[in-house]
Amino acid sequence: MKKQIPEFLLNMFNKQYGTEYTNKILEGYKKSRYLTLRINTLKSNTEEIKNYFKKENIIFKEVEWSNDALIILNAKEDTIRKSKIYKDGKIYLQSLSSMLPPIILEPKKGEAILDMTAAPGGKTTQIAAITNNESTITACEMNKIRAEKLKYNIEKQGASSVYIMVTDSRKLDDFFSFDKILLDAPCSGSGTITIEKTDFEKVFTQKLILKCIASQKQLLKKAINILKPGGEIIYSTCSIINMENEEVIKEMLDKKRVEIISINKDILKGVPLLPTEIDGTICVCPNELYEGFFIAKLKKL
Repeated sequence: MKKQIPEFLLNMFNKQYGTEYTNKILEGYKKSRYLTLRINTLKSNTEEIKNYFKKENIIFKEVEWSNDALIILNAKEDTIRKSKIYKDGKIYLQSLSSMLPPIILEPKKGEAILDMTAAPGGKTTQIAAITNNESTITACEMNKIRAEKLKYNIEKQGASSVYIMVTDSRKLDDFFSFDKILLDAPCSGSGTITIEKTDFEKVFTQKLILKCIASQKQLLKKAINILKPGGEIIYSTCSIINMENEEVIKEMLDKKRVEIISINKDILKGVPLLPTEIDGTICVCPNELYEGFFIAKLKKL
């Protein structure tokens, strides 16, 4: 029997995006995504990794908006995981879409940065690499098993500037104060669906979406409370449903607690985008290279 996406989701997309973009999303859901990775500049460099792949006859493609991202064209994940450069922490397997929030955050040396939902550590270690371990990064993860995975990845990647807190970041004391916060919020994962692999009845329900929205609002409220005035938040999800994205941040915009900093689309060459309801935010359209992903940059007033 041919799998189909739930009718409620299809209705959401048609209402939000219209027929043309809904069809693009559905086409994206049918694709198998290429393996992508980030070169860990704390332990290696672009030249070393490219030379390694050339020697091993692994064909790769570069990414226009990042010198550190590569698309692998002819090797499976198992092959890459067995490689010396993977075992040495010189590369990190990461989706292209999930590399965007740390870049848009623009972390600087000397800043106090919080990653509110950090496991398994891709974005945390990316922030450490961007700042060359010269920022102070606090990484929160409430699940103990996931926190162990986070700790493992941070050590393997050489991200010595990261301090892990095994806690629910919604419960952080309001005495904390950060220059920048990455809130990659738990979500329904509507941007990561692949029709053949997703078990809709088990993992994708309307109940899940509502549960995620409640968490997203609580996390964003806490983020604003512990951000310095003038500080910046990246709010991101791997969902393309506006209920989890624009509608969540709109509440805080309406309360005049934050304002939108417009994301520079010039840096996103080649990234397929969906229309958004709030100017300055971006929503990535799923395809064979990208997961669906929403990103907003907010400044505390």
